[in-house]
Amino acid sequence: MSPLPSRLVSALQLSSSILAVAAGLSPSLQPRHDIGSNSNRHSSCKAIPGSPNWPSPQDWTRLNESLAGRLLQPPPPGAVCHPGQATYNVTECPAVRAAWSTYEFHQADPVSMDWNQWTNDSCLPQDGAPCSGKGYPVFVVNATEARHVQLGVQFAKKHNIRLVVKSSGHDFIGRSNAPNSLSIWTHHLRGIKTHDSFHPSRCRVTIDGTAVTVGAGTQMWDLYTALDPLNQTIVGGGGKTVSVGGYVTGGGHSLLSARYGLAADRVLEMEVVTPKGDVVTANECQNQDLFWAMRGGGGSTFGIMTSVTIQTVPTPKLESLSLMIVTPATSNPRPIFDMVAYVASQFPSMGDRGLSGYSYYFNHYQAGNATISGMFMSWALQDSSPQAMRELWDPVLAYVNTTWPGLFAAIYQPTSYPSFLAWYEVNYDTSPAGSNSYLGSRLLDRKALTGDLTQTSRALERFANTTVGTAYIVSGRGVHDAKPRGCGNAVLPAWRKAYVHATVGLDARPLDPASALAARKQIKMNVQGLRELAPDMGAYMNEVRLELNWQHEFWGSNYKRLLQIKRKVDPDDVLWCTPCVGNERWEQVDGRLCRVNGGKE
Repeated sequence: MSPLPSRLVSALQLSSSILAVAAGLSPSLQPRHDIGSNSNRHSSCKAIPGSPNWPSPQDWTRLNESLAGRLLQPPPPGAVCHPGQATYNVTECPAVRAAWSTYEFHQADPVSMDWNQWTNDSCLPQDGAPCSGKGYPVFVVNATEARHVQLGVQFAKKHNIRLVVKSSGHDFIGRSNAPNSLSIWTHHLRGIKTHDSFHPSRCRVTIDGTAVTVGAGTQMWDLYTALDPLNQTIVGGGGKTVSVGGYVTGGGHSLLSARYGLAADRVLEMEVVTPKGDVVTANECQNQDLFWAMRGGGGSTFGIMTSVTIQTVPTPKLESLSLMIVTPATSNPRPIFDMVAYVASQFPSMGDRGLSGYSYYFNHYQAGNATISGMFMSWALQDSSPQAMRELWDPVLAYVNTTWPGLFAAIYQPTSYPSFLAWYEVNYDTSPAGSNSYLGSRLLDRKALTGDLTQTSRALERFANTTVGTAYIVSGRGVHDAKPRGCGNAVLPAWRKAYVHATVGLDARPLDPASALAARKQIKMNVQGLRELAPDMGAYMNEVRLELNWQHEFWGSNYKRLLQIKRKVDPDDVLWCTPCVGNERWEQVDGRLCRVNGGKE
């Protein structure tokens, strides 16, 4: 069973050396591995080390010179723990092992990822584990300005090399890494500039209200802390190391979304390096198709965002409530999930009254010496009062106690915060990284939550089978009524009627394909109940990969237009990822990216 997020563990009274690896360019500029005797097996594949069309050492040297030495050839970050590896260091290894579960470690490394499966477990810092660079990019462009990104894109296009983009590595679906690739590392594309009003480039309009322009690698903690002294904030992510690039391009939900919409709804302008190698500005007046697609159509697909301008909002005061409804676990889960279904049925009306936040429900959770079932919830009301929060929850708890007398106990933990940052400092995501973690999700609308509660109960029980289920209120009127500039954006239309983003995750044992397969199968089984409950909704594309009909589930009716834009801006598929718009023409074969049917559609 997956644990509850650690930031909630103390409320449940459960038992409870960041190291940055320096990476430089090898003087020889030689790839770490080759493909042996099968180098010419695929004539319509991307170039890889050892194939005749792979760039020569002289080509890589010239690219490095054009980048002023910013081309890296990083070792696998776990190699310090493996005798025989060039970076083996018996003194540094314990620190790497200790830091492996932190987001900070992975975001500071040019190629490391927060979840191990996206590097194929190819070099874990464990005794007895294999270690090679085969699960990682071969070279990395350490970009600090758009020109560096442009040079990398042009080089990959010219030499037909697989191209990937990494910022912090906080990527649930694995787009930020690929073997045999050149990676653009946007982590150091930083900078924060605030505006009292904003004039989009080549537009005859000035947009009233505050905004901020940031580099694509800017992370949420830095942005929140920079804006707080100005009494401003943004619709942003819950993890400190989440960066704006992949978050915004995927849509971006937040505790503040119920009031202010998704992050993509508040974007005013982007600077983008296109797959053709051009640096362009996208807004409501120029490159409008790209502007539409890059706000919700997904990262690593239509271009590489180097900076973005986002509308800011006044930082709200937050009334917060931590609430448990729990009971000693029994062999009969029915009352637990009937209770959960009832509470969830109140979410739409509560969301309409401004409630947002996170709920977790579970059956047979080991809490110290006790095994419990029930719900843990962390809620917020913006610019409200403790009395307003009590008025929301007192009737719900009264109904629970009347309907299931003696079965559940409820515990309040109310707190008032003077700003969003004050709330965030206590409640940011502290769940661990460094595992093999698989995730499923589903958006739920009012009909799914308030219809047949018996069906809802059974679906939620199935969803949380063997793990912890979530039901996040990160949508609502702010999302439903959003009017993004430039005639809308590419966000999945189902968001415009969703209230809840439900997620479920399972960990697999590393280096164990059978365990990974079992976890993926279990996730699919868990999600199926909610898919049947809300068949016309979909899933949040930044937080799930296990969808068969992903084109429809992630983008719905927007997919046709997105595909047309992809073919227009990237006819040669310089950018490719999965599951991403327009990837149908390629498949991964033994770590190599090859055309399907020799390149035909």
